[in-house]
Amino acid sequence: MFLGTHSPRLDEKGRMFLPAKYRDELAGGLVVTKGQERCLYVFPIREFERITQVLRAAPVTAKAVRDYSRVFFASASNELPDRQGRVTIPANLRAYAGLNRDCVVIGANTRLEIWDAQTWADYEAEQEQVFAELAEEVLPGVL
Repeated sequence: MFLGTHSPRLDEKGRMFLPAKYRDELAGGLVVTKGQERCLYVFPIREFERITQVLRAAPVTAKAVRDYSRVFFASASNELPDRQGRVTIPANLRAYAGLNRDCVVIGANTRLEIWDAQTWADYEAEQEQVFAELAEEVLPGVL
């Protein structure tokens, strides 16, 4: 499970250090792809394979499934962290997420998300207020 917030930096080659606490889980490889709200999703290989199975079972006759699958898989990149725990973020994905030097990596349960630091700060400021004011259950029976 991925939890927490970290602030790594991209180097001039588009690499970033993975947070140390996640390196073992991602050492065997990972997949980076486009996520919602212009962030990047980072999945361990096994989780990406599970998602692939779910999408494979979805009806290809549904346009939303085709559209989502095309963007999700076409932008996906298999990556293997180097011995120092760095992973390369491909240029097209850096451009999509607006990543420059300062980034934020958040744990989001079964995946990591990589955000531009300012974009994350703006999103978090807006969503924390919404979160604090929730007056109904988002997931009934869970919280």
